Amino acid sequence: MKRRIIRKAAVLGSGVMGSRIAALLAGVDIPTLLLDIVLPELDKQDIKKGLTRESPEFRNKLAIMGIQGTIGASPPAMFVPADAKLITPGNFEDHLQRLTEVDWIIEVVVEDIKIKKTLLQKIEPFIKPGAIFSTNTSGLSIERISEGLPKEIRTNFLGTHFFNPPRHMKLMEIIPGRLTDKDVVSFMADFCERQLGKSIVFAKDTPNFIANRIGVYGMLGVIKTMIEDGYTIDEVDAITGPPMGRPRSASFRTSDMVGLDTFLKVAQNVSDNITDTAEKKDFAIPDFVKKMVQAGLLGDKTGKGFYKKEAGAQGTQIYTLDYNRVEYVPQSKARFPVLDELKKVTDPAARLQTLVYSEDRAGRFAWKVLKRMLLYCAAKVPEIADDILSVDRAMRWGYNWELGPFETWDAIGLKKSVERMAKEGERIPHNVELMLKSGRERFYEKRRGKRYYFDFQKADYEKIEEKPQIILLPSIKDRKRLIKSNAGASLVDMGDGVACLEFHSPNNVIDADVIQMINDSVAEVEDNFDGLVIGNQGANFCVGADLRQIYPAALNKDWDALNLAVSSFQQACMRIKYSYRPVVAAPFRMTLGGGCEVCLAASKVRAYAECYIGLVEVGVGLIPAGGGCKEMLLRTIDRMPPNVPSAVPGGGQTDLLPFVARCFETIAMAKVSTSAQEAHGLDYLGPHDKITMNMDHLLYDAKQTVLDLAREGYRPPRPRDSIKVGGRSGRALLELLIYMLKEGLFISDHDALIAKKLAYVLIGGDVDMNTLVTEQYLLDLEREAFLSLCGEEKSQARMKHMLETNRPLRN
Repeated sequence: MKRRIIRKAAVLGSGVMGSRIAALLAGVDIPTLLLDIVLPELDKQDIKKGLTRESPEFRNKLAIMGIQGTIGASPPAMFVPADAKLITPGNFEDHLQRLTEVDWIIEVVVEDIKIKKTLLQKIEPFIKPGAIFSTNTSGLSIERISEGLPKEIRTNFLGTHFFNPPRHMKLMEIIPGRLTDKDVVSFMADFCERQLGKSIVFAKDTPNFIANRIGVYGMLGVIKTMIEDGYTIDEVDAITGPPMGRPRSASFRTSDMVGLDTFLKVAQNVSDNITDTAEKKDFAIPDFVKKMVQAGLLGDKTGKGFYKKEAGAQGTQIYTLDYNRVEYVPQSKARFPVLDELKKVTDPAARLQTLVYSEDRAGRFAWKVLKRMLLYCAAKVPEIADDILSVDRAMRWGYNWELGPFETWDAIGLKKSVERMAKEGERIPHNVELMLKSGRERFYEKRRGKRYYFDFQKADYEKIEEKPQIILLPSIKDRKRLIKSNAGASLVDMGDGVACLEFHSPNNVIDADVIQMINDSVAEVEDNFDGLVIGNQGANFCVGADLRQIYPAALNKDWDALNLAVSSFQQACMRIKYSYRPVVAAPFRMTLGGGCEVCLAASKVRAYAECYIGLVEVGVGLIPAGGGCKEMLLRTIDRMPPNVPSAVPGGGQTDLLPFVARCFETIAMAKVSTSAQEAHGLDYLGPHDKITMNMDHLLYDAKQTVLDLAREGYRPPRPRDSIKVGGRSGRALLELLIYMLKEGLFISDHDALIAKKLAYVLIGGDVDMNTLVTEQYLLDLEREAFLSLCGEEKSQARMKHMLETNRPLRN
């Protein structure tokens, strides 16, 4: 069979979703054609520019606006602004012929089946044989959209439902049509998983598929329960966020972000396409919501929804909708005793169990909405999905729930909760009754490190497929492959001669335990393994050193303890750098301060695309002291050309100082990359460091990188004992820059002090220009500057403020 490859793509529709899908494709180096309609008339701005109806700028206006909208979008739609160069704007009148060049066409026009079908008929003659054609509909019938297309096109047609924003949301629902070729489905699932970083759920061609079907049902259940039992919007959002394992935006804030008009369309789509009378009633829209839509209270897009913000003399005031009068009232803090207790509970299963069995008003509300949702989900399998696993994954990946519906049921106790539901007169789905009668009381089981889910159709447990590209550290530990561990980190055997050092201190901070495990792990790997991965599966890779240890020591002037702690971390990073076995760091999401320094020391980095990496120590009144300044300086020196064109025979010597100034700016401004791709431009990632699009594949890819290095006969780098520094001349230049920033009121006096300490380190201290120094010399400068700043009251105030508020203080 001919191997498929996607060289070029086309996105039809340049609205928010279409333009952001195009940005994602461009971000993985796929040239993309972005097409939309030609507007019917020139506007005043077009006329002012001198455009005519034939001007390409006018005819491609919507697509151009779509591309511009992705640049600077929040959250960022592109990995780097340069990705926009890979998107070509066009229109449906002039550029359909270009579709013959593409391998994947994605339709992303308005959610109207007539408009979609009309467009499909228009482009049909331009679809090249074998090209994949998909629709991004969020819930319309794949069969109805594609009916009328020739069979040879329908075999390559399917639904590929991205979730918004496409770059950041993990879930993709793939919905095959009746005639879709199985090889096409398999190829697209593999391509979207590996190349676009998506986690795939296969959905059936039913209204709203899986995630939106359950999500909208759940939201309507929340609204109806709120009305029935007299809760306020503020109270509901306090309950339905983190206490229930849902995002902080909870129910109504999420609706405002999505748009109430969009929510209503999705709900109406289900109601229009189902026949069950009771279910139609469940999807009926409450009257006050209809009134909101009529009044234009659609959420963020109109500035008013369930919430609105108004600027006043006292600052921004948030108002909440009183749904009984459809009027706004000042936001009030909901007070439920059980919610205060749950703030201390980190395990989502324990949180839910405590909440739903509480007699608190919050507990009663949570139980009622959860009960409705769980019963509905069980009743919809296998109608909307073949198994419970697909349902759970869709809700975790598409709606950012901590636990899917059936995982939630296990958390609160299946048998216990069903007995309570039955007592309250609820009808228990037949599949759940049969399961309980057979003695099965959990939807998921774990046996010998393997996970199983209960399959309703087979009436038995099925093993969850384990892909080799997905390595789960808890599963490895369950299989007795833990090598050594302490409170801060563990070393586990990944197999094939590779070990993994996993941080698991609170927030994955670097503390004494982590430092000890770094040293122990490198020693163990040098003796018994081919290489080491430093990675974990927490919320973030590492947010830096443990301020809870640094701040008290600074306050108590315990300089010996601080000096020992900093020196220990410096030497641990040097141990990583000069290990005789390759060490590959696998950073993801927040990789800050000491976490960044660990990566800078590694033999190679395999970063997740969503890696926000940076040296941010100045935000807490300090400078990097784990080797971060040294390594950034070395990268700066290494990227310098050996000489520059000159009239002097042999060329002129490159001026070091502009390069050092760039390095200084990166650290002094605490720059953090918004993507792994951007981290390359900031020198946090080197030219040979690689990026993984799918977070689930990160540890596997890092492991393969270790094995590749080992096969190539890895040797550690040579020690740098002749590092050329800028000396006093460089210091004068950087201090002039600091003076100008201070005089321009861009930085405070204390910012200037920190910047001078940083400059002193980066130019190599009080030496002549072009003096040669060693790595240890630079480490000593880092440590001295760090310790001196720890003694500054304003630095201590910054540390204290960060610990108390998790926000930097400018003083």
